[in-house]
Amino acid sequence: MTAATPAAAELVQRAAGVIAAKHRGDLAGAEELLAAFANEQARTLGFYLLADLALGLVRAGSGQSMEDLVRELSLLVAATAGIRPPDGS
Repeated sequence: MTAATPAAAELVQRAAGVIAAKHRGDLAGAEELLAAFANEQARTLGFYLLADLALGLVRAGSGQSMEDLVRELSLLVAATAGIRPPDGS
């Protein structure tokens, strides 16, 4: 991830706030934070940057390569959704 500008940092914090509100059961607060994004592009960027940061923290803690971590995450998402990977494994 490139160095965060104050505007990008605000988007990341807002995205993290949405997730925190949801997990504490404050769905109205989560909706309010989602609505506070200026537009869909800002919302997408905020959540992209948050995901990038979170994956970087997991990678640093696990010692896995980002490629292996993303592959593992993709398989977990596919398994949760009942989707078989293209190679059938």
